[in-house]
Amino acid sequence: MDITVGLFKLVKIIAPLIAAVIIGKWFLTEVKKAKIHGEPWYRPYFTPPGLIILMALMAPVLLWLLTR
Repeated sequence: MDITVGLFKLVKIIAPLIAAVIIGKWFLTEVKKAKIHGEPWYRPYFTPPGLIILMALMAPVLLWLLTR
């Protein structure tokens, strides 16, 4: 039972880190594509990984505003 609890805690820690790495690499490829095509610097932020990153950054601010 103790090993299962420890393994579950480990998975809870590692899963968000893996997701962050995947989204980060996805966003970086969008940035590289934008640079190759000569698009403006803000263009990658309007792609799916950019929007996910913006939502993650805005979530604490929105929660703070809603709980005030």
